[in-house]
Amino acid sequence: MKRFVLLMSVSLLAMTITGVAFGRTFVTIGTGGVTGVYYPTGGAISRMVNQKYSEYKIKATVESTAGSVYNINAVLGGDLEFGVAQSDRQFQAYSGIAEWAGSGPQKDLRSVFSIHPEAITLIATKQSTIKSVMDLQGKRVNIGNPGSGQLQNSKDVLAAFAISLDKLHAEQVKAVEAPGLLQDEKIDAFFYTVGHPNGNIKEATSGRIKVNIIPVKGKGVDKLLQRYPYYAHATIPIKFYPNAGNRENVESIGVKATFVCSTKLDEKIVYAVTKEVFENLEEFKKLHPAYSVLTRENMLQGLSAPMHRGALRYFRETGFIRHIDPKLMP
Repeated sequence: MKRFVLLMSVSLLAMTITGVAFGRTFVTIGTGGVTGVYYPTGGAISRMVNQKYSEYKIKATVESTAGSVYNINAVLGGDLEFGVAQSDRQFQAYSGIAEWAGSGPQKDLRSVFSIHPEAITLIATKQSTIKSVMDLQGKRVNIGNPGSGQLQNSKDVLAAFAISLDKLHAEQVKAVEAPGLLQDEKIDAFFYTVGHPNGNIKEATSGRIKVNIIPVKGKGVDKLLQRYPYYAHATIPIKFYPNAGNRENVESIGVKATFVCSTKLDEKIVYAVTKEVFENLEEFKKLHPAYSVLTRENMLQGLSAPMHRGALRYFRETGFIRHIDPKLMP
């Protein structure tokens, strides 16, 4: 009897470790900070899937993480089933550059679909007299925490204007901490790559210290767009931030948030998640203003890793495969 109980316990533990127990499948979606758009994005997708639990037997949960780099590595390492990552980070991981230069191309990385556009947003205190990227020299600037997509974006923008990190006082803290540091006058400015509207930016623009949203534009940016295909022009609607010093929409550049997984993830799981998002897109778009520009067509753009076979199965069934770059076919 004791041997039977022991065998059952070991069997149950094995099923739980692999994420499957009694016919149920457990998946976790890696997102970002709780005030960003990644976290509600993961929450929206998980709710859609969980509503069809009786059909798919999939239980989805959301995890707040350090962002793109963490999510990609955790997906590839089997610690997460899905992750939200910036399109540039997806490109770098699959190509084996930036943080992945030492480990080489991450060929097990797979695209599922892209989501909302994210603008590189530069916030500066009015008293700092910062009016352009060039004015950041000599200032205290948060460029983003290690493992986040925004850190590389900040470095790219600074490099585009020939500003090395030793020309400013660079901080590398999480985006959620930056508004408080700005309002406490411990930094002069911060970068944040994010969809709009965003809670952190609202916090930064609504405090005692008056701030401006600084344009990211100029000849350096034009060259950056030519060099990196995953960057594109972006506009930050000032209507979302009435307490900022700006009176007009702000020009910038940006990337896209993308939904990624590993080649090892079961085709049925990826198919189910893709189907629920695409067939309930209008409901999904109501969940956050950043989703308002989404269409089924543009959710298949901005991808650089091959499509997962589960997602392709759905896109073939619906005819959306015609909108996918042939280079992304595995």
